[in-house]
Amino acid sequence: MTLVDELVVSAAVDGRSTFAVKFVDGDGEVQRGRLGSYWQVEFEQVPPVRQFRWAKGTGSFAGWWWSETMAQHVGFESWLERDHAMLLDQDRDVVAFASQPFWLLWTQHGRMRRHAPDFFARRANGTAVVIDVRSDDRIGQADAEAFDATARACAEVGWSYRRVGTPDPVLVANVRWLARYRHPRCRGRRDVVEALLAVFAEPTGLFAGVAEVGDRLAVLPVAYHLLWRQVLRVDLTTEPLRPGSLVRVGRQP
Repeated sequence: MTLVDELVVSAAVDGRSTFAVKFVDGDGEVQRGRLGSYWQVEFEQVPPVRQFRWAKGTGSFAGWWWSETMAQHVGFESWLERDHAMLLDQDRDVVAFASQPFWLLWTQHGRMRRHAPDFFARRANGTAVVIDVRSDDRIGQADAEAFDATARACAEVGWSYRRVGTPDPVLVANVRWLARYRHPRCRGRRDVVEALLAVFAEPTGLFAGVAEVGDRLAVLPVAYHLLWRQVLRVDLTTEPLRPGSLVRVGRQP
């Protein structure tokens, strides 16, 4: 009897969930069992449960995103997943995230089903969110069933669930630009950071404020790093970043 078969039998007896998970722990050991027994696992820290593959001519491209949040690489299987990994990385409410964290197992229409969500993210308040990435025009019946099952499984253990599609192109373009400056090497000297915070205490044009601090070539990368980390704030959704974009102080560095 398989794990899922055992869960189906026990569910019929005691009404417990038929969802199970299979994942690789930090020691490289494969773990499997009831989802309810593993909901406290730090899935934001586990390795992917499957390899990232791509095929020529499919329009997709797998790779690794270097995450400033995690200080390590996080895998993706498409450009769309790459964009969402980038957005998670820039989201200051997300303190850690991992890709393809586990197999979710269940039975449907008399057969076993499995699905590996694209991302598992941990928020600053300790709550978790499971994310699937798929554009609206690429959701078939099997995909819709898998997403629905994943949402139900997450609800059982108190996780949030999101299925996300194509993000706003202006936001993506702006965050992609700032991502060039996400590495800690761009954080700059403390005195430069403090000067930028003083200049942008009131909303000020980007280039004008940078010029008040010093040489643009030296100071602008620091400003972009602070914008990436949202220590400085700017509207990233209305229009592309430009020299006159109004910048203000955001969160604490």
